[in-house]
Amino acid sequence: MAFDGIAVAALVAEAANKLSGGRIDKVTQPEKDEIVLAVRAGGANHRLLLSANATFPRLHFTVHTKENPATAPMFCMLLRKHIQGGRIVSITQPGLERVVRINIEARNEMGDLEEKTLILEIMGRHSNIILVADGMVLDAAKHVNASLSAVRQILPGREFADAPAQDKLDPLNTDKARFLGVLSGTTVAKAIFHNYIGISNFSAGIICQMAGIDPGTQASALGDMQKTTLFEAFGQAIGGDTPYILYNDAKNPQGFAFFGREVFGDGFTQTFESPSQLVEYFYSSKDNNDRIRQRSQDMRRLVQNLIDRCVKKADIYAKTEVEIEGRNTMRLYGELITANIYAISAGAKLLTSQNFYEEDLPMVEIALNPQKTPAENAQAYFSKYNKQKRTAEALATQRLQNEEELAYLEAVMQSIAQSDTVADLVQIREELQEQGFVKKPKKTGKKRAETATKPLHFITADGFNIFVGKNNQQNDQLTKSADKDDIWLHTKHIPGSHVIVQAKAGQVSDAALEEAVNLAGFYSKGRGGSMVPVDYCPRKNVRKPTGAKPGMVIYDNYKTAHITPDEGRVKSLTQK
Repeated sequence: MAFDGIAVAALVAEAANKLSGGRIDKVTQPEKDEIVLAVRAGGANHRLLLSANATFPRLHFTVHTKENPATAPMFCMLLRKHIQGGRIVSITQPGLERVVRINIEARNEMGDLEEKTLILEIMGRHSNIILVADGMVLDAAKHVNASLSAVRQILPGREFADAPAQDKLDPLNTDKARFLGVLSGTTVAKAIFHNYIGISNFSAGIICQMAGIDPGTQASALGDMQKTTLFEAFGQAIGGDTPYILYNDAKNPQGFAFFGREVFGDGFTQTFESPSQLVEYFYSSKDNNDRIRQRSQDMRRLVQNLIDRCVKKADIYAKTEVEIEGRNTMRLYGELITANIYAISAGAKLLTSQNFYEEDLPMVEIALNPQKTPAENAQAYFSKYNKQKRTAEALATQRLQNEEELAYLEAVMQSIAQSDTVADLVQIREELQEQGFVKKPKKTGKKRAETATKPLHFITADGFNIFVGKNNQQNDQLTKSADKDDIWLHTKHIPGSHVIVQAKAGQVSDAALEEAVNLAGFYSKGRGGSMVPVDYCPRKNVRKPTGAKPGMVIYDNYKTAHITPDEGRVKSLTQK
């Protein structure tokens, strides 16, 4: 759903209630478009997130921590200079605009108190975080010059101007006559959405349902009683205080709201203690996945190009194999010409001879080059045979290498898809560098940060530990460190994670094995499929050939189970 003005109002009210009068202890910038204010207020510590992410801009308190850059960005340094240590005077929202103003009182370098305003504008790809003092822009998370906007530039030293006002009505300053005046020409939900600031189409739909009206009803078809009921529901929506996520019949989230929960009931909603708790729950995984997707785009493109190259090679090898599959015939022709060499007259174009190598001695017709002697014709066929034989020998090696490379790259692509942190992506890039697929960076003399990440760790209901590798390095580490009686699992002929179930006294319960089979299927390219084959055996039956690529192993004496991966079962496991 759109992060509309009603959502902003609920979060601003929460932030103002908790932070007014609080002191900003620290400012961090974990992402280029994201600021976190650590505030001490009311005897407690709070962390307020301001995000100008183009896809998921928002404001809320957060309990999650992100790794910050080793060197703080320039905007973060400027914020620390101007507002760190300052006191929050107020947090406001103009009308129902998607704008948040945090007014801060802080001392300047001379020790004098100055008031500055940190502004969060939630406007999709135009979202921004701007620091303003005395009507002038000190700096912003995103600089907007004349080439990006001819209407409004956001640059240090420029006079700050609010975003151009929308040609819409203010929901906080309306009456029944004005409200009823917009109900025409379209559906009820669209009439509200298109004419009032800060109300998304999703929220407009809930207002309609609160009034017992289908959102798709034509506004002109409403009766007087329905119009009155709709206006009353409209008033109740502003300032609602029941945060909840709305689910559809398939239990998939449709969006969130802060009013009208009574219309849907417990079976379709999940409530939260605070607006921030709801928003962080709803957006955290979406935001992280979106950032991981953006950061992995170049790597995905590189690996996909390499995969496409392997597929093209496989096609070439297949065509070449067809072309040389008659090589033994070339040898036969050479031998038959040699056997009949004295019976071939000079300038002959065709030799008809019995095939002495087959029992029924069939007749064979062999084309001859009349410009060559019989011996030269025989040598030409032997040359073709030897050339195709060498090609066949090289082809077998090349096809095997190509198949191994393709299997490896598909496993890497699956690892990228499973990455849920930047550290995971760094580890995969380092692996590709070691394998020669990506150029290694030049040595700078600086010590590289530790990028190793840990495999996923699950605990079953009966207390067995299950580990799942998220990339080839983790897969190798898991398999190498497991005990000989631990159970090793992997999808058959499908890229996926190595899974290890730690045995207890040399045994693994059937229930734990079932959970491990489900995890192996879920953390593979077979996720979303049905009857996915998963091989499993004791770790002692798994070996890594010398020189094999990361994540590549061979195994024997195994069994195969089939599973339809169930995400619900994965989520039900305890994860450390």
